[in-house]
Amino acid sequence: MSWLSVWWVWVAGGVILGAAEVLLPGFIFLGFAAGAVLTGILVALGAFGGHVAVMILVFALASLGAWFAMRRLLGTRVGQVKIWDRDINDN
Repeated sequence: MSWLSVWWVWVAGGVILGAAEVLLPGFIFLGFAAGAVLTGILVALGAFGGHVAVMILVFALASLGAWFAMRRLLGTRVGQVKIWDRDINDN
């Protein structure tokens, strides 16, 4: 039995990555955290049958999908970017 086939390892990894996102914001770790928690839930439900390669593939695809979804929902909106036309040091 591989340590990757234990469901709580995936969920704990997701929580740790979520905490890393709080400390280092930027929507980088949050996608990985969501992918790890989703993979942990699927492992707990017995969806993979112990195939580690499939677990890692699902983790990668879920992380990528979560990152794109959060980027779309929480990212910069059109017209929200501030363009500065003068410098604070200009007199």
